[in-house]
Amino acid sequence: MAVHWRTDCGNYFPTRPSDDRSVNRQLAREKVIKHLFNRYKATKLNTISVNRVNTIYTLVQNIFQYTILFFWIYALLSFLGVPVGTLVAGAGIFSLALGLGAQGFVSDIVTGAFILMEEQINVGDSVKIGTVEGTVSAIGIRTTQVISADGTLNFIPNRNISIVSNKSRHEMRALVQVPIFPDSPIDQINAIIDKTNQTVVKSLTGITQEPTNMGATPLADGKLVIQVVTFTKPGDQFTVQRELLAAYLKAISDADIVLPTVYHDDATPNN
Repeated sequence: MAVHWRTDCGNYFPTRPSDDRSVNRQLAREKVIKHLFNRYKATKLNTISVNRVNTIYTLVQNIFQYTILFFWIYALLSFLGVPVGTLVAGAGIFSLALGLGAQGFVSDIVTGAFILMEEQINVGDSVKIGTVEGTVSAIGIRTTQVISADGTLNFIPNRNISIVSNKSRHEMRALVQVPIFPDSPIDQINAIIDKTNQTVVKSLTGITQEPTNMGATPLADGKLVIQVVTFTKPGDQFTVQRELLAAYLKAISDADIVLPTVYHDDATPNN
């Protein structure tokens, strides 16, 4: 049988004419997996979340790719005439070193399995893992991928995941702080805020609890603010915070009340 040579990234590998058909079969299998999961999502949306299905899908894809890679390496070595079985059985010291080096890999798999079984995170969840904060894009048998707000794709080894802060499971707190002067008409501002809540809240579908006016509160830096607290659906806290603050400032400005130009904001999970 004729042997062809193909160049990939500067490396040369011997291939059989049937390799292209093998690649096409692999792509077809991946399409079948994706099609099956799409059908599963369409029929199981009432009993399982879309994020959970996407998590299982990315995991299956990851396992499939590692399996294909293993058999591809095995086939390549066999094609080159390397006695793989004899090589593995006779390399005692090499096997020991390989086993020690694979401890981290095994730890990744075990940790990833517990993360999945306990449903700590799913694809699409907004999380904070260590110093990395963003949206989970994939969960594999070795790493978890998180996309930060600036678009950075972070690869986190599963064994390094010790504390997970999931911001997509419970209501989130939106804290709006309206800056005021010590001599500002506080009663009038409170009345304006309460009236604004009655009109604006109806248009903010992300709000799960009515805003509560906490009144005037001094901050650690000496500034004085009126705090309004509300709770929202996961991921909507910052949008609600911006919309409420903009509505408060506009209503107060329309009443010809002058306010400081510096304000503070905060949004934390409802623990």
